[in-house]
Amino acid sequence: MITKPDKNKTRQKRHMRVRGKISGTAECPRLNVFRSNKNIYAQLIDDVAGVTLASASALDKEISGGNKTEQAQKVGKLIAERASEKGIKVVVFDRGGYLYHGRVAALAQAARENGLEF
Repeated sequence: MITKPDKNKTRQKRHMRVRGKISGTAECPRLNVFRSNKNIYAQLIDDVAGVTLASASALDKEISGGNKTEQAQKVGKLIAERASEKGIKVVVFDRGGYLYHGRVAALAQAARENGLEF
C-alpha cells in the first residue's frame, strides 16, 4: 500500500529546521505567519522573553470581505501598523514552513510596503 506523506507534518519539520536558525529579540522580533484553510495570522514574537509583541489576523474587525489573498494583504498592512505603534521597524520573517507564494508572499509584501524592513 502506498502512503502519502502528511503535508502538515512535513511543513512542521521545515518550520523547526528554520526555527533553529532564526530567532527574534525585542529590537528585531520574529514575524511569524500561520496559514489555515480559511484565515491567516501574523505575530511579532520576542523569543528571548517568550512574548508576543503584536498580532493581526483575518478574524480582526478591521479586515472584512475580499478573497483570501486580499485578506492576507490587509493582515500584512495591519501588522505593520501595529509594529510601528510599538516602535518596531526591523523584523525577521518566519514563513512558518510554507512556500513564499500566494497568501504568505502577499502578507510579506504588504508588510514591507507599510514600513517593516526584512
